Amino acid sequence: MEKFGYLAMLVFTVAGSFWLEVVLKVGVLRRYKRTFLSIAPVAMLFLAWDAFAIHEKHWHFDSKQILGIYGPFSIPIEEYLFFLVVPLAAIMTIEAVRAVKIAWVVGDEK
Repeated sequence: MEKFGYLAMLVFTVAGSFWLEVVLKVGVLRRYKRTFLSIAPVAMLFLAWDAFAIHEKHWHFDSKQILGIYGPFSIPIEEYLFFLVVPLAAIMTIEAVRAVKIAWVVGDEK
């Protein structure tokens, strides 16, 4: 059961924020290009940092708490999911705040 530690954290993050997409109709998933352009550059940077740190043995992932499925550069699949799920949750949360504060217009929505 301990193998699902990291994955459980991701599931709880999804459960805690993705309902905002349905209930408040924040539209983050509908605006997938904007969402991708918001997440991808930062995720790439941090994944490169992860790859470097793993290669240099600056850190590692506890094999007891991950599934043992690795992607490129020996990075666990949970870490790749982290850089997708957590930013999505953050964007959905800020969009939910904007949804309830109707006058808060930003970016290209002016």
